[in-house]
Parts: sequence; C-alpha cells; structure tokens
Amino acid sequence: MDGDRSGRSDDSARRRLQGELRQLRQLRELRTREGARDRRAETAPITGTGRARLDQPRTARPGLLTLPSYDPEAFGVLSERIARFLGTGRFIVWMTVVVVVWIAWNTLLPMSVRFDEYPFIFLTLALSLQASYAAPLILLAQNRQDNRDRVNMEQDRARSDRNIADTEYLTREVAALRHGLGEVATRDFIRSELQSLLKEIDERREAPEPL
Repeated sequence: MDGDRSGRSDDSARRRLQGELRQLRQLRELRTREGARDRRAETAPITGTGRARLDQPRTARPGLLTLPSYDPEAFGVLSERIARFLGTGRFIVWMTVVVVVWIAWNTLLPMSVRFDEYPFIFLTLALSLQASYAAPLILLAQNRQDNRDRVNMEQDRARSDRNIADTEYLTREVAALRHGLGEVATRDFIRSELQSLLKEIDERREAPEPL
C-alpha cells in the first residue's frame, strides 16, 4: 500500500512538473513572438494605414512637394543688406527716377510703345509688391539686430559685474594694506627714536660721575 501511494505521489509530481514546463515553454514562445513583432514594427516603414510608434522620433515623410533648403544665416545677411539699402537716400533717388521715367514713358511717348496706361495699374502693383517684400525683410533685419543688441547687453552686464567685483576686491586689498602699514615703523618714527636715544646717551655722558 505504501509503495502504491509513493508511486502515485511521484506520478502526480511528474505531471505537475511537466505542466509547469509546458507553461514555461508557452510563455517563452509568446515572448519570442512579441519580440519578433516589435522588431518588424521598428524596421517596417510607416504607411498611411499603420500607426506610428510613440517611442521613436518622427521622421520627415517624403512628400510630393519638397521645399528648397536654404542657409538662415546667409538669408539673414542678405536681408540686412537689402534693409540697409532701403534705408538710404540712394534708394529714394533711384526709386524716384524709376517712377518719373515710368510715368513719362507712358504719357509722353506714342501709344504703340506705352505698356502701362493711366492710372498706371502696373506701376501701383510693382510698388505694392516691393513694399510687401520690403516690410518682412526690414523686420527680419531688426530682429537680428535686436538679438545682437541683447547679446551685447548681456556681455556688458557681465563685464560690469566683473568690474564691480574687481573694484570691491581692490578696495579690500587697499584697506588691508593701510591697516598693515599702520603697524609698520615709518622713517620719521625711527628718526625720532634715534634722536631720543642719542639725547639719552649725551645726557649720560655729560652727567657727573658719582664719587
């Protein structure tokens, strides 16, 4: 009877171990499948129907229209040059000459060579287009100048702080030197002490010796 019971217990333990091993294998297979699925999702391109992963940075999608790339610094320098030219008297003179020649061409010359009749709609369009482009360029140049002024102000503030710190340090050093010199024997003090010693010596010499 005891042998039967021990055999049954061993069989039940073996079955239990086999069931646990089977569960572990199933879990391992599930994990491997999920890992393979994640790898495929990472390597697969993002399509219109697929969802983008939240743990990865979004990359630029190649669209139908690709905007031309430009250098912001070079464009800013060009805008500053144009803004400087627009703010000079030379630009006003040239624009006045162009407007006068335009009006004279379209009023004094024969009809066959005129290209913009009165009320000069094409001239108005050109001037408005020039103003619409000039305003953003001037604003861009002003923004760049404001950024430079801000950087210069920060540098000036830091420089003034360093100057104040250096001045305070030098003031403390001068005060310490003055305090130290107060305890040092000066030339006049040494001279007065020597004179007093010489007087004492002379007095002792002149004093009569006791009998």
